[in-house]
Amino acid sequence: NADPAVNYGGIGAVIGHEITHGFDDQGRKVDGDGVLRDWWTAEDAAKFEERARVLGAQYSALSPFEGTHVNGDLTMGENIADLGGLLLALDAYHLSLNGAEAPVLNGLTGDQRVFLGWAQVWRENSRDEALRQQVTTDPHSPAQYRAAVPPRNIDAWYAAFGVQPGDEQYLAPEARARIW
Repeated sequence: NADPAVNYGGIGAVIGHEITHGFDDQGRKVDGDGVLRDWWTAEDAAKFEERARVLGAQYSALSPFEGTHVNGDLTMGENIADLGGLLLALDAYHLSLNGAEAPVLNGLTGDQRVFLGWAQVWRENSRDEALRQQVTTDPHSPAQYRAAVPPRNIDAWYAAFGVQPGDEQYLAPEARARIW
């Protein structure tokens, strides 16, 4: 019975995440028949990799502990799928409105509620030891970064929350990952 915007930001983005895996750094190497074959042109692959490096660098700069950084290469597929899933969810929410304006509920716009639904997916409480192991071995970025990094690459997030240059979470437009 949750608000549709929250559902789109939560389960909608998770579904979009899984769909996006078909076009991430690994999924793009499997053709429509399930055959392991890079079916993209060399030009498309090079452009994709260039754009993906922007996202990878954002994650590699994150350090949950002194001397420990997220491995943006190891987590690339999941990071791409997170960004793609959230973008798909936001687009799907907008389409669901059929041209109508999104309702404001409890002082929050539809887009704000989509992004809050996304953030709620990644609520967790973990021990430092588990986080250290995750950063070292897991292809998934820590939840705190999965919640925060994808929105910083979406222009609608800036508009929804009024994030401006100088704000802690602000990322200049030219530094935002634009994979698709």
